[in-house]
Amino acid sequence: MNKGRLEAFSDGVLAIVITIMVLELKVPVEASFAGLIPSLPLLLGYALSFVYVAIYWNNHHHLLTLASRVTPGVMWANMHLLFWLTLTPFVTEWMGKQSFQPEPIMAYGAVFSLCALAYHILQWQIGITTAHPERFKQAFGRDLKGVVSPVLYLMAIGLAYVSPYLSYGLFLLVALLWIIPDKRLVAVFEASDDGKHDV
Repeated sequence: MNKGRLEAFSDGVLAIVITIMVLELKVPVEASFAGLIPSLPLLLGYALSFVYVAIYWNNHHHLLTLASRVTPGVMWANMHLLFWLTLTPFVTEWMGKQSFQPEPIMAYGAVFSLCALAYHILQWQIGITTAHPERFKQAFGRDLKGVVSPVLYLMAIGLAYVSPYLSYGLFLLVALLWIIPDKRLVAVFEASDDGKHDV
């Protein structure tokens, strides 16, 4: 399969995920800002999930930049990642509509823990097939954020019964960690854009 086709399919799926999430936001009956208050948990959940999906879309693009060929392993690892990401609207709505109750918070953390695991599997599949192992190692070799994120997800799941808002704070911390660009990644992809390496 052509790498561009895989990326285009993935982009389409993620676009649908975001569309489904935004369609779950209902317009308040009241014509005042006070009418937004009951919708705040759902709005906060949507904002966080939007950022997560955007981060995965961005990282997925960077990862496929280093893919030399699309093997069956890469294809199925990619579908595995998309499966968990497509559950984002479900757990986002459940968490928001239940005003951050423990069980929905735990389900939200579980889904994104599995997204993280699926992304690592995809990264591993691309790493063993890339024609540019040195560039791949430079970009993803010391994946500190990739190690810390699942730990924070598990902490958030464990703290759900103690304080759902603390769990949400940990989810937000993970998002902030990934929003900050990794200097190694920036260097690798800027070099690629300048035509210094062939992909």
